[in-house]
Order: sequence, then C-alpha cells, then structure tokens
Amino acid sequence: MTTLMVHLQLGRANTSLLQSAAELARRLGADVMGTAVGQPLRNYISGAVVEQDRRELENEMKGAEAEFHAVFRGNVENLEWRPLVTFAPLAGCLAHQARCADLIITGVDRDRTVFDASRSADIGDLVMRAGRPVLIVPATADRPRFERVLVAWKDTRESRRAALDALPLLRKASHVMVCEIVPEAEMDAAHARLEDVVDWLKRDGIMAQHIVLSATGDDAVCLDAIASDQAAGVIVAGAYGHSRLREWAFGGVTKSLLLRAPRCSFVSR
Repeated sequence: MTTLMVHLQLGRANTSLLQSAAELARRLGADVMGTAVGQPLRNYISGAVVEQDRRELENEMKGAEAEFHAVFRGNVENLEWRPLVTFAPLAGCLAHQARCADLIITGVDRDRTVFDASRSADIGDLVMRAGRPVLIVPATADRPRFERVLVAWKDTRESRRAALDALPLLRKASHVMVCEIVPEAEMDAAHARLEDVVDWLKRDGIMAQHIVLSATGDDAVCLDAIASDQAAGVIVAGAYGHSRLREWAFGGVTKSLLLRAPRCSFVSR
C-alpha cells in the first residue's frame, strides 16, 4: 500500500495541490497523511507580537486541517493529519516526517519570498533532504492529469532513481514518453540508451515510447515544448545538487521552468 504525504502551505489556498493529491490517491489506492508546518516567532521579540503570531499560526493550522479533511474525509480509508510547529528549518522538519511516506506531494508558490520562511518550506531543500520522491504541484496547475507522463532522461544515477520511484505512477498512466536531449553526435547512443529504458519499463508492464532530440542550446525550452506536444500532465526527472548550498536542478533543465509550468513535476534523487 502506498502512503502519500500531502504538505499544505499555511495562510493560502491549496486547491490545486489537494485536487492533484486526491486524484493520485484515488488512482493508487493510497493512504494519505496530511501535514502543515509553521515556525513561530521566538520569545525574545515583544510578547504581544509573539502572542499575535501564535494565534495566527494556530488559526492557519486549523484552516489547513479543515481544507485537508474537506477533500479527503470519506474518500480515503486511512487518513491522518499532523500539524507541525518547529523552530527548525521547515524543509528539514518535513523531510523527517517523510520517513512514514512513499511520496511527498507539495505545492509551490512562484510569489514566495524570504519573508515567507516561517510558513513556506524551501522546496529545493526538501528535495535534497527527503530521501523520498517529491511531486511538486504548481499553484497554476491545470486539473490533475496523470494519464500522460513525460520522463526526462539523462544517463545518470538521479534519472535512474527517479524512473524507479515513479513506477507506481507510470503503471497507471495511459501514455509514457521517455525523452533525452543530446548533442547531434550522441543521437545514436541516446537511442540505444532509451531503447534499454523502454524495454525495462515493458518488463514491468509499462508500454512506453521514446524520443531523442538534438540539443539546441536551451534544453529547458525544448523539454517544455515536448511536454506540451505530448499533453503531459507530469514530468519525471532526476534532481541534482547539494543541500548545503540550497542548489538543485534537473540536469541541464532549470528548476524555474518545471516549477512554473502548468503541470506537475515528479522529482527524485
């Protein structure tokens, strides 16, 4: 049985996130653990300000819990809600909770600023720390579409890990395309690699296709165009980076493209 950990952001609507999480839970027959995490003000600030922040955090937690239960109660057999309050970095707190889940589902807000650090976890940091795959749902995501999936391949450990972690999602998809973008001189080798990947997926009952495209200098734009042409609702990709530097990427593809696109990103390392 798969367990999904659904991370709601405090102080804002989580409509797209919850719609996507509910659809994925339905498709996978998954258990669901919902959570929200907030960081209160420290006591060395004015007592009145600390108390006001405490009340705001409490109300935001109650709002997130109500939003979560309104979507999932009665629709999921095993449902749990975990409110988290911590002085530690939020991404690290969430990563620790991921010990009981198979997949983290979280939203991302393109308008996030450094002033949101007490309510909004750093998604890059979470991906690096979690040890679990993360499904990132942009606030601008269309209706949940998990039927068509694009696997962004590079012949690296991270891509192999992402493809393996995504198998439950790929098994339920009606269309899977594996794509690699390479220099012209590597086209033949890339075709051979992707044939191996497609054969591996086939042995798991997943009928996938593959496509190799010549690099034009902007892999991000090229991948976005492929995803649009394939009507992909999800891009699966390996995440690369160093947690201590808070830097991550998808090989040659910028994170901003995948996080801002109107589709979900399934990332793993």
